[in-house]
Amino acid sequence: MKILVTGANGQLGNAMRRCAANSEHVFIFTDVNEQEGQDTVYLDITNLDAIRQIVAKEGVDAIVNCAAWTNVDACETNPELAELADRLNAEAPRLLAMAMKEVDGLLVHISTDYVFGAEPYNTPCKEEQRGTPTGVYGRTKLHGEENIIATGVKHIILRTAWLYSEDGKNFVKTMLMLTDTKPSLNVVFDQCGTPTYAGDLAEAILTVLNDYAAQPSDFSHGGVYHFSNEGVCSWYDFTIRIAQLAGHTSCNILPCHSEEFPSPVKRPAYSVLDKTKFKRTFGVTIPYWTDSLELCLKNLKNQQ
Repeated sequence: MKILVTGANGQLGNAMRRCAANSEHVFIFTDVNEQEGQDTVYLDITNLDAIRQIVAKEGVDAIVNCAAWTNVDACETNPELAELADRLNAEAPRLLAMAMKEVDGLLVHISTDYVFGAEPYNTPCKEEQRGTPTGVYGRTKLHGEENIIATGVKHIILRTAWLYSEDGKNFVKTMLMLTDTKPSLNVVFDQCGTPTYAGDLAEAILTVLNDYAAQPSDFSHGGVYHFSNEGVCSWYDFTIRIAQLAGHTSCNILPCHSEEFPSPVKRPAYSVLDKTKFKRTFGVTIPYWTDSLELCLKNLKNQQ
C-alpha cells in the first residue's frame, strides 16, 4: 500500500518516518519545509490540484494528515494567522478528503482535545460528545473534522493531546531546559489531561493503516477515535515527573493557577480522552504516560 504523509517534518511526521522504516508499506513524506538529512517531497495541502497530481502520480492509497497550524495563542490575536489556521486546519483537510474520495482511498486525520473545553467536564471525553472549542485553534480543528465527514471519504479521525517527542519544540524539551537552569518554576496544576508520546501515536496510526490494508474495499472501522497515552495528570505533575526522570533536583517546582499565566485563549481545564473505542476496535494496549516519557528521555539522552 502507498501512503502519503503530510507535515512530515513535524513531531508526528518524524515519528511516522521512524515507524515506516519497519513497515511493508511504501511511504511518501511531504511538507512545505525542508529538513536536513530527510527526503521530503514539497506539497502545499491548500492546493487541491497539487494534491490530486501527487495522488495520481504516486498511486496513493491512503493519506495521513499530520499537518496543522498549532500556535494556539498567535492565531487568537493575529487575524492573518487566524486565517492561516483556518486554511490549514479546516480547509486543507477538506481538500485532502476530496482527493482521496475521488480514488476511493483512506484519509487518516489527526485532531485535538482542543475541540472540547467550554463545558466543565470531569470525566474522560468520549468521541460522540459535542465539540465545545474555546478559541480559533479548537474551532478550526473541529471544522476540519466536520469537513472531512461531509465529503463521505473513508476516514479515521484521531483526536490526541499534549503531544511531545524527541523532535522540534515541545513541553518536555522546554521543561528539561528550565528545570535544569532555573532555581524555581511555577507550573499550572488546574489543567488536566494526558501527555502523548508521538512514537506511540505513530504506532497507533500504523495499526490503523495495517487494518485498512487488510480490507480496503470493505473497511468498517472508519470514524472518530481518541488516542493519547494512558493515565491523567496536570501540567504540574507532568513537569515534576520530567524533572525526576532527568535528575534535575535543584529546581523548586511549584503549583500555580492558570490565571497567573494570562493567555488570549482559554485552554481546556479537563481534556482527558476516553480511548476505549480505539482499544476495542483495533485490539491495542496503550502505554502509561510515565513509561513513554521515560523512553523519550532515554532517547534524548542517547542523542546527546
